[in-house]
Amino acid sequence: MAPSRHSVRISGELRDLIPRFLANRRSEIGRLREAAAKGDFEEARRIGHILKGAGGGYGFDEITRLGAEIERNAARGEDVRGPVEELAEYLELVEVTFD
Repeated sequence: MAPSRHSVRISGELRDLIPRFLANRRSEIGRLREAAAKGDFEEARRIGHILKGAGGGYGFDEITRLGAEIERNAARGEDVRGPVEELAEYLELVEVTFD
């Protein structure tokens, strides 16, 4: 079964900002994977914190949720790979529509 698409409705005022916003979030996946591989929990926590704050501001509540989970796991010294891969899949499948 193919993964389902995630649909997000965003204000048309943000139309020009969303492509770069999503590209930046996708670039953070590589940094998160690298941090997880090195056991660099502080870097993973920092990026998770950024994601937690940035997602909701643009209407991407799932990015906020996953960022919070990454931040929380990293702060506890726990594995972050699960939520990182969940975020990577979300970013691959998200479909944005504008008001």
